[in-house]
Amino acid sequence: MDAFLLQILNGLDKGSAYALIALGLTLIFGTLGVVNFAHGALFMIGAFCAVTLQKIFSLSYETVDPDKTDFLGNPLKVKTPYVESWFGPEFGGAIIDWSVPLAILFAIPIMVAVGFIMERGLIKHFYKRPHADQILVTFGLAIVLQEVIKYFYGANPIPTPAPDALNGVANLGAVIGMDLIYPVWRIVYFCFACLIIGGVFAFLQFTTFGMVVRAGMADRETVGLLGINIDRRFTIMFGIAAAVAGLAGVMYTPINSPNYHMGMDFLVLSFVVVVVGGMGSLPGAVLAGFLLGILESFASMEWAINLIPGINQIIIYLVAIIILLVRPRGLMGRKGVMED
Repeated sequence: MDAFLLQILNGLDKGSAYALIALGLTLIFGTLGVVNFAHGALFMIGAFCAVTLQKIFSLSYETVDPDKTDFLGNPLKVKTPYVESWFGPEFGGAIIDWSVPLAILFAIPIMVAVGFIMERGLIKHFYKRPHADQILVTFGLAIVLQEVIKYFYGANPIPTPAPDALNGVANLGAVIGMDLIYPVWRIVYFCFACLIIGGVFAFLQFTTFGMVVRAGMADRETVGLLGINIDRRFTIMFGIAAAVAGLAGVMYTPINSPNYHMGMDFLVLSFVVVVVGGMGSLPGAVLAGFLLGILESFASMEWAINLIPGINQIIIYLVAIIILLVRPRGLMGRKGVMED
């Protein structure tokens, strides 16, 4: 029973990342009708926002301590981070330690700006082009962004630890007399994902802006005839979708050390999630993200790999094939989406 619940937790953890990326992909497709294969790169850029902020906080200056010597007998050179010099060792050290959560505030304006530039500068020119053209152009953009990150940050993964207070493990089963040990940060990530997903749905459901966007997703031409500038609202939604992907990347850095190809790794699986959930369906994207994450987790168990070697690498694609054969529009897809 403990192992069963642990695999569900592992699946919810991985599924959280799939769901957040798929949510952004679906927002863009539902509003603009664009298949954005550069969305995984936004996840990667968000992760490197956390890396960048950590590097900024870790900038230091050298002083010489005449009372101490190094192993060669020379006066010891001591590096002191500027934030510790400005705010004191205790508070400055806490800022460095909590750099990943603080990167949320750092990443939001950056990701919104990147999304706005991406949409206004390139993607708007492909609104009415075939989906094949959109995939080709956005995939090329993803490769360019990937190589830019590789040039500035290198090819090796960059460890970005969680705050010390959230870096341990917790016994989630202690309340019910079970031994269910799980990393605290992974629990934080799942809760964070639920908060973001809930926030996006609440924004679309309960705000005037969100209601107009949902109406535009259902019938863009009619909303335009009412004198509403739906294009501007859709551009803002692109920025919001970029921010969602970026925040998913920020908080994922302690789980998976950022590297230049992480966006592409998640993009392929997240796009499968979108298709399985149903193109254009926000609830479908979230549901499929968590379900496929759990399924992948169970397929990674030792008995499953021994039974069918490599099943953990292909299970998501096999399930996607089966679902699309039974339900061609996905779990919650709408009639007419991508059927022209």
